[in-house]
Amino acid sequence: MRKLIPVKLKDLVFNGKKIYIQSMLNAKSTDIEGNVKQAKALEQAGCEILRVAVPDMDAVKLIPKIKEAISIPLVADIHFDHRLALASLDAGIDKIRINPGNIGSDEKVKEVAVACRNRGVPIRIGVNSGSVEKKLLEKYGGPTADALVESGLYHASLLEKYDFDQIVISLKSSSVPIMVEAYEKLSERCPYPLHLGVTEAGTERMGLIKSAVGIGSLLLQGIGETIRVSLTADPIKEIAAAKDILQSIGKDVGRPEIVSCPTCGRTRIDLVPLAKRIEEELSGIQKNIKVAVMGCVVNGPGEAREADIGIAGGDGCAVLFKKGEVIRKIPEDRIVEELLDEIQQLP
Repeated sequence: MRKLIPVKLKDLVFNGKKIYIQSMLNAKSTDIEGNVKQAKALEQAGCEILRVAVPDMDAVKLIPKIKEAISIPLVADIHFDHRLALASLDAGIDKIRINPGNIGSDEKVKEVAVACRNRGVPIRIGVNSGSVEKKLLEKYGGPTADALVESGLYHASLLEKYDFDQIVISLKSSSVPIMVEAYEKLSERCPYPLHLGVTEAGTERMGLIKSAVGIGSLLLQGIGETIRVSLTADPIKEIAAAKDILQSIGKDVGRPEIVSCPTCGRTRIDLVPLAKRIEEELSGIQKNIKVAVMGCVVNGPGEAREADIGIAGGDGCAVLFKKGEVIRKIPEDRIVEELLDEIQQLP
């Protein structure tokens, strides 16, 4: 396990013991009502850290309005103008996301670092393949993993000069192999918590695949304290995707995990819509259990014996099983109802 400098963000602590889910508001910065509404919905969906773009001074007005509506930490996304960071701090922001190299002179970086230190506000250094310094692009021949790492460490050093260590770093690339390599190398060279993500990952389908591969592979190595699944889609879907990734690597996200078979010629019940309906019915249940929805007894109690509960299809019926032990048969038209009844009785 990495030796981390613990970073405190409101009531959260990045210390390697928990992985936090993030997302970002995408309503126009001039739409206060729309941002507040979306912020509430994201918190309700399970977002634990929320970021808002602050492109100008008018956008600073979003901060107190959003903070009044939610209890999770709010992060200001700042580019180029250090005064926006200072104004966001005055407005009560919980965290600043900047690239210290693009907000001006050392004196401006110092102003932000000192102001954040005085308020106990952490800073995320956000480096991505599009923001790597020209000299590093020339040195490495492009936005390679080594270029991203050197950029991230350089920006951290700018803050360290002013005795600031409440730092989180992200090194994002749209290339999954580069992103993974960059975080692997950075994790060996710095003690700061890491924010994982694939930038410009794409639409919902491809973005989820790239994020699952990149973020998931790093988390399995013990790398990463907070994640964002970036999708060209409704941000609510980013939260669902992040939960799915965490659940797939064995993390408790407070909801059932469904395992189901792809079906084959042995299947005698209409499993595809059945599995979809069960998944929908379980979406509101907060239990850390594994539920199996299998097409036949071959793939049922045997292959899914590790499931807490499940069904395996028969000819016009299904068998209900718990931990691999068959309990009883259920008529096909009663499968969902009886399975849900049994799930409700589980601790």
